[in-house]
Amino acid sequence: MRRGGSGAIRFAIAPYRFGHGARANAAAGTMHAIAPVSPHWGGSVAEMAPTSVSLRASQHRRIAVAIAACAAFGLGDAQAQINTACKLAAQGTGTVRSVVDGRTLMLEDGREVRLAALEIAPPGDAAGARAKDALATLAAGQTVELRGTGAAAETDRYGRVFAHVFLIGGPERWVEAELVGQGHARVSGRIGERACAAALFARERTARAGKLGVWGDPYYGVRRAEDPAAVTAERGRFAIVEGKVLSVRESGPVIYVNFGRRWTQDFTVTIAKRNERSFTEAGLEPKKLEGRRIRIRGWVEQRGGPWVEATRPEQIELAERN
Repeated sequence: MRRGGSGAIRFAIAPYRFGHGARANAAAGTMHAIAPVSPHWGGSVAEMAPTSVSLRASQHRRIAVAIAACAAFGLGDAQAQINTACKLAAQGTGTVRSVVDGRTLMLEDGREVRLAALEIAPPGDAAGARAKDALATLAAGQTVELRGTGAAAETDRYGRVFAHVFLIGGPERWVEAELVGQGHARVSGRIGERACAAALFARERTARAGKLGVWGDPYYGVRRAEDPAAVTAERGRFAIVEGKVLSVRESGPVIYVNFGRRWTQDFTVTIAKRNERSFTEAGLEPKKLEGRRIRIRGWVEQRGGPWVEATRPEQIELAERN
């Protein structure tokens, strides 16, 4: 890796890798369910009822039905908006036979499906076990549709299919969004479609703010670019790093997004010049990131200081907007 300008932290865009590093200690916490979106009533049911008249059983039942209907409408409406924004091509259907781990399904026809766009805790980790349980609750025995950015599903050298998975046996549900919203998964740096990325980031921000799932464990928290030692400790693992860009420099075929002045110590993101256009088209022109606060997700490496290679625009969020 080369240094751009006078020693600074740089982000680098590099080929995406699947998998995750092992964790030394197991995460602790409780499993959280995603809460339905419901209208704001401005008070409890008891507060809305006249204090001088007691409610009969039939009135209680009607109120309960109304609340349930409003909650269901809110959840369905929110889910529909997410699914509408995320435009993906259908790549086939199947029935889930079993759940292998927190991001892997086995279908009845023998296909092994890895959920796209997610980073899940290792199976041996307590958080990984909870993710598996959550996925089983969602998808076991369900009819699913696989979707992606092209007509043909992506596979790896082991023949595993990588796809976004949607439950279609009843009201449509996006499995990746459900797991992220419950805090059982972090959004990866390889999503495939910008609108899908935005929808998943929104779910992730809500889960993080509520300290749901993995977000209740500092091990999985967002690292500060201003603390390169903490970022370096993530070497070889997927991490999310946030900080203010000090400068943006070019050197040969690489653009360096710097977060500090000491290239031998500070954090950096790099973007290959050949990928610059895709970032610009996504509203993330590298040169205009200077002075902005951004959030980068990817695999941490170390060459001098810690750095992340960014190959896709969805690896970068403008943190100041969120």
